Amino acid sequence: MNSTPNALRWYVIVNPAAGGGLAGRRWQEAEQVLRRLGLPYTVQFTVRRGHATTLAKNAIREGYRHILGLGGDGANHEIANGILTQTLVPSQQVCYALLPAGTGNDWARTYRLSHDPAERLAALVEPKTVLQDVGLVEYQWEGARCRRYFVNVAGMAYDAYLVRRLEQHPQQPSRFLYLGLVLRHLFAYRIGPARILFDGEVIEDDFYTINLGICPYSGGGMRLVPHAKPDDGLLALTFARRMAKWEVVLQTGRFYNGKILEHPRVAGRQLAGPVTVEPVGGFPTLLEADGEFLGEAPATFTILKNALRVVR
Repeated sequence: MNSTPNALRWYVIVNPAAGGGLAGRRWQEAEQVLRRLGLPYTVQFTVRRGHATTLAKNAIREGYRHILGLGGDGANHEIANGILTQTLVPSQQVCYALLPAGTGNDWARTYRLSHDPAERLAALVEPKTVLQDVGLVEYQWEGARCRRYFVNVAGMAYDAYLVRRLEQHPQQPSRFLYLGLVLRHLFAYRIGPARILFDGEVIEDDFYTINLGICPYSGGGMRLVPHAKPDDGLLALTFARRMAKWEVVLQTGRFYNGKILEHPRVAGRQLAGPVTVEPVGGFPTLLEADGEFLGEAPATFTILKNALRVVR
């Protein structure tokens, strides 16, 4: 029987379905690496949406202070919410590491985390950590007021519409198929009005997209909030006003090269918060965060400085 205290053991949360089953296969290699490195661990596999959040909270309740996620951006989002919503210890006392094994792996891209189990897990032997900011969004869904943390990017309008549509696909699309679906669903999307409030300023218009970022990457490598930095204490806001859909297609390169803010119909800000997005004229403005569909406006975004301890 292993007598290592839970506080010194790694609690591993695996989403075996991530990356079209890649995470489940990668765990087999990761387990061998953990044993070779002599790192004590306990492993649990997710079986439903939201399960990783419950597992993370349970792990902290059982005394674990080191959590390793194996999956994609969805698992990352859920585990972070488990760490941030538990109230037993300050969230900064929990060391969180991710072994990327999803489709987009956008949060991992910010930290340049290796996908190779041997290389990535070697960093757990003597963990070097940084503190990252976290976003909090309060929003509406089915008549109830809800709240959720996000550690990467929250998107409204077309971004959330697309995420909701993609959740109806039986399989998670690859990066290139994702881009194809972005353009395909674009022509079915109806652009509508919304109101953005921040720093005493009110902007009301028809918006193609509204993004608030902690980190810069989303959508499989897109940089819709290229000015986002994970530890500057600021929300990076990008909003794109109405433009012809053929113009959106022509600007596809800007989604990836970090030059989206150079377009005359797109603007960006860096804000200490809060930022509020309100619906106008009964037109719904949908919301997603970290690639997970949540609900709709009215939505208010705030930032928590240095709230998540990340293993580099």
